[in-house]
Amino acid sequence: MVSRRAPPAPSPGKQDIIRFIEENPNASGKREIARAFHLNAAQKLDLKKVLRDLVLDGTIQRGSGRKYTQPGILPNVCVVEVTGTDRDGDVIARPVSWDSDDPPPIVYMAPERRGQPAPGSGDRSLARVERAKRTKSGKPDIYNGKTIRRLTATPARIIGLLVDDDTHLRLRPTDRRAKSEFLIDKHNAGDAGPGDLVRAEILSGNRLGLRFAKVVERLDNMNAPGAASLISIHEHDLPTEFSAEALEQASSAGPAPLEGRVDLRSVPFVTIDGDDARDFDDAVFAEPDTAENNKDGWHVIVAIADVAWYVGADSALDRDAYRRGNSVYFPDRVVPMLPEALSNGWCSLVPHEERPCLAAHMWIDEKGHLKRHRFERAIMCSHARLTYHQAQAAFDGHLDDSTQELEPSIIENLFKAFAVLEAARKKRGALELDLPERQVVINNKGVVEDIFIRERLASHRLIEEFMITANVAAAETLEKHNQPCLYRVHDQPGMEKIEALRDFLDSMDIPFARGGVIRAESFNTILSKVADTPQSDLVNTVILRSQSQAAYHPENIGHFGLNLRRYSHFTSPIRRYADLMVHRALITGCKLGDDGLKPDHRDFEDIGSHLSVTERRAATAERDAIDRFTASFVSTLVGQTFTAHVSGVTRFGLFVDLERSGANGLVPMRALPDDYYHHDENAHCLRGDRNGLEFSLGQTLQVILREADPLTGGIILSLADQGLSSRTKQGPHQYRGTKKKKVRKAKSRYRSGR
Repeated sequence: MVSRRAPPAPSPGKQDIIRFIEENPNASGKREIARAFHLNAAQKLDLKKVLRDLVLDGTIQRGSGRKYTQPGILPNVCVVEVTGTDRDGDVIARPVSWDSDDPPPIVYMAPERRGQPAPGSGDRSLARVERAKRTKSGKPDIYNGKTIRRLTATPARIIGLLVDDDTHLRLRPTDRRAKSEFLIDKHNAGDAGPGDLVRAEILSGNRLGLRFAKVVERLDNMNAPGAASLISIHEHDLPTEFSAEALEQASSAGPAPLEGRVDLRSVPFVTIDGDDARDFDDAVFAEPDTAENNKDGWHVIVAIADVAWYVGADSALDRDAYRRGNSVYFPDRVVPMLPEALSNGWCSLVPHEERPCLAAHMWIDEKGHLKRHRFERAIMCSHARLTYHQAQAAFDGHLDDSTQELEPSIIENLFKAFAVLEAARKKRGALELDLPERQVVINNKGVVEDIFIRERLASHRLIEEFMITANVAAAETLEKHNQPCLYRVHDQPGMEKIEALRDFLDSMDIPFARGGVIRAESFNTILSKVADTPQSDLVNTVILRSQSQAAYHPENIGHFGLNLRRYSHFTSPIRRYADLMVHRALITGCKLGDDGLKPDHRDFEDIGSHLSVTERRAATAERDAIDRFTASFVSTLVGQTFTAHVSGVTRFGLFVDLERSGANGLVPMRALPDDYYHHDENAHCLRGDRNGLEFSLGQTLQVILREADPLTGGIILSLADQGLSSRTKQGPHQYRGTKKKKVRKAKSRYRSGR
């Protein structure tokens, strides 16, 4: 009997290959594809050509290990660069190589191994990544990553406090996520000693036990005033030194000439800022509009410091300002974007001194709609420097030395114009979140005197509405003149966050309709239902967490939170580089001078990405510093009982905010009554399997302060016995549809601490 060789399998078409790669992302090399389709030698040569064609036309891409993937998909192993941390302190990174037109994915990095310092911004690692969430087009996918090895060229460095340990010194890291300390031989400590804050270099070896490090820089003593701010500055690598050339340019600055500018010195502008404001970049004025076609309308002028006059494009000042991106404000100091000679001098609209400005003239109708606007370069003179409290008191009829010298109509007109703008905002349906803000009061010795929740007055909202209107006018003007614009964009929340919010609201019997277009006013309806109820703070917090993050970008997608079609940042060029870019574009578009945008200006998308990162860096540094100041303030109150509200529920415990001070601390899982606790992410609560206790977001508890560490800003609390109120003791909880397997899984998670 003659045997016959089986005929070759049919060669796969392009769609067959693409489908295989989609379904087998971890096994899609040429060898795996040939084996899956039973190809012979000749067919393998054809496969090679087909794969090359698919790569060239962008249908697939080459990944690591000779694997092929879909475009926009990260290979299993890739190099990532740390960009910072999110609001929960988790380290986030982005791939170093990214060829897709879609936004690069966000990689959440797993904690480092014991003894390894947490990576800082700019650190690179070879990481194993796995996609956790696929998002809709135009939004970055979410990946989980784990470091295989660090790729930084220099030894890892860490900031910490030196404490004496007999033959050695111990280094306690300032990062509360660091799980271990380090040893330093005294001959490796330089001129630093116990009690000093230092930057240290981790030495190789000593994998067992505590690792050794070497001091490379002494920063200051931990007990020195402002240590909390200093730690944040160094932890987040905030630039603090200006180049010699930039300082020389700033010190040589002088008054701007009146020639070529409109004379607005007789207009009674005033600045309205916080009590502790150090720079004044905006002044305001309002008067009734006398035009026949705008009865009961208003003419509003917002004058903004003309920073572009002093900071030329691609100058040393400009390069330093771009690197910083923005000013960073701490309770005891400022890390400014511009040298003090400008930020507190020629670019600050101090009272009774002539200053160059870019003025936005805006005419609004009786319903608060922006009818028309005009920008001009001018010389102005502020008639008074007012605080929010002074302006509010003057409007309420309580004058002081500063406000009684002003014509009564100056303050009155500002509030009347604000009233129509606020009415328009409410009708427009802008998101109205009511979120408390901590204010830290520092005395002249650098010691915290008090911490309280900042009062929000109508005068705060007045300035906010005037600035928003000017920002809209700037964006509209740039579009009219076909100028590039760095928009301030805010996307609508993703569907996954909306579903999580809906599940949470369902647990509170608050309806949130499914389907339809999500608008900011949809959230306002919910907020109005819980206003002045114990659930108000809770719902405000959860809705905030459901929102997307605002960013800078040249492509306009609108501002979801403000419910505006176009929006830019124009009003703070002293402290935000994005505003300076908008000023230069306005100068070019409105033909206000030859110091606007250069024809070869840098790519606006790259600028927007950089400034979005520096903004998040600044916000994190400011928050970390306030946490340390707060921990220092309450450290003398260890053992006392406080009323607190649950602000976060995690698998490792409860985050709570203390009343009045707003201090945020952790009630760790070990401090809860003994039980196995199930973490319900959708309902934002922990439930005990046996004792029936339930701890949920927004709940009021009595807590005892156990630890407050000014070095890390960490605050540890425990529950007071009376903290287990009847509201907490809900009785045995019926887990509808919960299987024993899930309960065992929850117990396992709790035992392992994951």
